[in-house]
Amino acid sequence: MIRREAKRPKKGGEKDRERGSSERERSGSQSGLTMRPRPIGRNPHELYYLRMQRTREKTDKMEESKAMRKLRVCVATCNRADYSKLAPIMFGIKANPDEFELEVVVLGSHLIDDYGNTFRMIEQDDFDIGSKLHTIVRGEDEAAMVESVGLALVKLPDVLHRLRPDVLIVHGDRFDALALATAAALMNIRILHLEGGEVSGTIDDSIRHAISKLAHYHACCTRTAEQHLIAMCEDHTRILLAGCPSYDKLLAAHHRDDYMDIIRNWLGDNVKEHDYIVALQHPVTTDIKNSIKIYELMLDALISFNKRTLVLFPNIDAGSKEMVRVMRKKGVEQHPNFRAVKHVPFEQFIQLVCHAGAMIGNSSCGVREAGAFGTPVINLGSRQTGRETGENVLHVRDADTQNKIYHALELQFGKRYPCSKIYGDGNAVPRIMKFLQAIDLDEPLQKTFCFPPIREWDISQDIDHILETQSALAIDLGGTNLRVAIVSMRGKIVKKYSQANPKTYEARIELILKMCAEAVFDAVHLNCRILGVGVSTGGRVNPQEGVILHSTKLIQEWSSIDIRTPISDALHLPVWVDNDGNCAALAEKKFGHGKGVENFVTIITGTGIGGGIIQHNELIHGSTFCAAELGHIMVSLDGPECMCGSRGCIEAYASGMALQKEAKRLHDEELLEVEGMVDLKKAEFVSAIHLINAARLGNSKAGAVLRTASMALGVGIVNILHVVNPSLVILSGVLATHYQAPVQQVIGQRALTSAQRIQVLTSDLEEPALLGAASMVLDYTTRRIY
Repeated sequence: MIRREAKRPKKGGEKDRERGSSERERSGSQSGLTMRPRPIGRNPHELYYLRMQRTREKTDKMEESKAMRKLRVCVATCNRADYSKLAPIMFGIKANPDEFELEVVVLGSHLIDDYGNTFRMIEQDDFDIGSKLHTIVRGEDEAAMVESVGLALVKLPDVLHRLRPDVLIVHGDRFDALALATAAALMNIRILHLEGGEVSGTIDDSIRHAISKLAHYHACCTRTAEQHLIAMCEDHTRILLAGCPSYDKLLAAHHRDDYMDIIRNWLGDNVKEHDYIVALQHPVTTDIKNSIKIYELMLDALISFNKRTLVLFPNIDAGSKEMVRVMRKKGVEQHPNFRAVKHVPFEQFIQLVCHAGAMIGNSSCGVREAGAFGTPVINLGSRQTGRETGENVLHVRDADTQNKIYHALELQFGKRYPCSKIYGDGNAVPRIMKFLQAIDLDEPLQKTFCFPPIREWDISQDIDHILETQSALAIDLGGTNLRVAIVSMRGKIVKKYSQANPKTYEARIELILKMCAEAVFDAVHLNCRILGVGVSTGGRVNPQEGVILHSTKLIQEWSSIDIRTPISDALHLPVWVDNDGNCAALAEKKFGHGKGVENFVTIITGTGIGGGIIQHNELIHGSTFCAAELGHIMVSLDGPECMCGSRGCIEAYASGMALQKEAKRLHDEELLEVEGMVDLKKAEFVSAIHLINAARLGNSKAGAVLRTASMALGVGIVNILHVVNPSLVILSGVLATHYQAPVQQVIGQRALTSAQRIQVLTSDLEEPALLGAASMVLDYTTRRIY
């Protein structure tokens, strides 16, 4: 018989001590540490060291547990192309079972019979496929691609939630890969992106860069791609310059003894090494119609070239169905020279590319893997524009004729080039394994971007540092010089650039764009916001279309030129164009004597004679854009010949070129020099200024020439007054001050009484052409009619 002792009621303090003791015991057992009663009589130093020892034991056990934990890596493959890049990494992960746990997800065109059911080659490589996701919506058009991305996003969360990977490895730039990266990023799964930072020139660029922004880690192939990722503000410590993983396999395996057996298996028994072609062309989703046309032209050229050809089916992008129809319509599958296949295992494909006489199409394999063998490549269209390539690649970007493609085949077929290792050296996988091993799962999952530092300018209490100066970019195309200026809203020329005007169209356009780009760059530092570009040029201009219809003889190769489009495309700014006479009138209207004047005429007196008419505050262009060709108003029926082909025009009398011609004539006749003038040698260049100086010094012959010129200009202006009846005439240009008084006198003598009081002023503007070009941009009242 067991006697139970009666329990003594506990006091409050005893209850608290007992409760605290039991809690410490439970806490100790949960943490793996045995809590012992506090020793009686130990000093505080002994207790401190005892606690430190227990803490170290606990930390060591945690680190041991962490070290024993494997990195769970999920590799997702969407098609035959990305598997060739991912397979070497999968083998590398599988070869390190103590450190990694591999999960494989297969989706996309791998699971479609029309594309070879290529998931079987993954199984043949002895990989366990954890999940197969049917994500492709058939249709092979743009809508089907979008629906496929949506279907993948619906199915992926369940798979990723079940697998719970530490890292998801995604390759390249396919729409399937974008769905993978999006799902993983939203589910807080770290992403390693392969082959980011590259440029190819199609929608693939946008998808590739979007995946890069979602990814936490990057394994890129080239130094340029690495720099692109850094420029995209990715953390350089999370970027690995690894090289292309497929190079590990192809550089090690392309020297096979049985390569001729592989070639004969796919192309027939009578084919020879370097005497066949591999063709692989995919649709360009941003230009489907043109890519189908190029595909048709390529097949026509290959049929005419009459060489044994292995044609691989295109990928599943929008437009592929139409390309297959084209191939079947031309009977490629039945043609004796052709073998059309849906899929070739990568190891065998390497041998076929390595020993081919040429490869043609727009596959990335042509500009990447083929370079490692020195195989000649003809790259068609824009799909690989921007890719780094070796010298083995001949680009036919504008593949618009069969003859052009055929000629490219003639140039490339049978050549051999030096082997290129732009995309790898065969050691990518070991680098990627080390990179994966270095991933610290305790690091914050939220990725950070490394934005470049923003330079802090000297910030003073000045309104110009707070408000940008609204400005225009003005271009003046003269017969001698090409000038560009940044012009503020108030007509101040902030900065001006000047170069000699080239003689050819190509050189001129190149120089214009170069000078404009420099000005736009400088405008940022000058705190000027460029609103648009105005162009002033000689000749007849259609300002509505931005086209120079006919140029003056002073500017060569400058007729029927669309000047607006190249400038607008390069600078991404609106562009206005008009001729220099009209621009001078606009300059006066906004910044000069014409400000606030409803009706006035501006006449330029320079190398030629031009001008512009402002009527009811609007610039007059006329039905065929030749209004205000004031220099070609006839003032004599039998006058001197004009550059326009007529006779007796104002320009033939009063322009700088006409005065120069007369000065040269007087100089040749030794009638120009007078006492007080600098001696002129016959070989020296004689200008209109010499004629004017001679007239001032009393040379009667020179004076007579100037009186005739002034009379011709005055009579022409009188005719203008009688036609449009302006309230003001403004003379602009280098000869304006010499003509102002004589012209006013002619008006007083020859104009109708009602027009005799109209005032003639000389312009105060130093750069009327540049200011007028700027005013087209800056002044809404003027701009709205363009």
